[in-house]
Amino acid sequence: MSGWQGLLKEYAAWFDLAGVDEVVTLQEGNTPLLRADRLSERLGAHVWLKFEGVNPTGSFKDRGMTMAITKAKAHGATKVICGSTGNTSAAAAAYAAKAGLECVVLVPEGKIALGKLAQAMVYGATVLQIRGNFDQALDLARELTQHLPITIVNSINPDRIEGQKTGAFEIVDVLGRAPDILAIPVGNAGNITAYWRGFLQYYEAHRSTSLPRMWGFQAAGAAPIVLGHPVANPETIASAIRIGNPASWVPALEVVHESHGDIRAVTDDDILDAYRYVARYESVFCEPASAASVAGVLKFGVPEGATVVCVLTGNGLKDPDTALSSSARPPVVDATLEALMSELGG
Repeated sequence: MSGWQGLLKEYAAWFDLAGVDEVVTLQEGNTPLLRADRLSERLGAHVWLKFEGVNPTGSFKDRGMTMAITKAKAHGATKVICGSTGNTSAAAAAYAAKAGLECVVLVPEGKIALGKLAQAMVYGATVLQIRGNFDQALDLARELTQHLPITIVNSINPDRIEGQKTGAFEIVDVLGRAPDILAIPVGNAGNITAYWRGFLQYYEAHRSTSLPRMWGFQAAGAAPIVLGHPVANPETIASAIRIGNPASWVPALEVVHESHGDIRAVTDDDILDAYRYVARYESVFCEPASAASVAGVLKFGVPEGATVVCVLTGNGLKDPDTALSSSARPPVVDATLEALMSELGG
């Protein structure tokens, strides 16, 4: 029994793999689509959670990275680079290690969750913290490719978008159709672009499914698309979407137009409320940025009876500091039965 072999083999017919002799995979994808019973009841709709936090490095980035690193190696690359708020660096480092390539990651100093920084370091990447934000890190990564023999693996690399479209394939495969609404966090805006491409390709091939309205949600402190202009110093608890000038801004606007969707902003309080809600009531521990999709549907509502999929882009263990700081500290009690009974009201 061969089982799941990773996205590029499972969906090989949907990719251009010309010249690829070896697929670089950690058996990414095939992530669960979970029925959110309490959220469905609260919203009067049929809500599902696409939990990308169970990918090999704990985020949706693995979908694009298997393709980006596979193609980079096939084209003779020996070194890759990315600018990152964390998840891209973890995925790039892991897949580069699998492929035997060197990896350089540029991250904003003090603006990356420790769980993500630890991943990039332990996978063996050269990690450089810059005195600047993500947008500056990405610009520098781009510039370095003009001076060094190094391949960029951010979502400006079209192979990344190709890999990430498989999230849409999996949703349709499970539901038997596209949802009425696909809610997704928006940072650099590559993922909303990728999901739309996936839905479109399935629709054009089968004509048996529908197309969803694409709803993207940015954090209010890092909402350049909503505001209509870049944000010089983006700030939000949701570090994965703390981006002031998205690389896929224009494609994301095209997605909104074509799908009759929207991109709106949610506050950090909205995000943290949703983050705690899906953990407490749906038993899914996602990272704060992931919860922007749920925050959005809770804040703005959905049509009654609609089928809604909220993409949860990363695992909560990526950012343990937020989990601890947003929860009450556990009390310390004496190691006696009496003390426990007293604490528990017995």
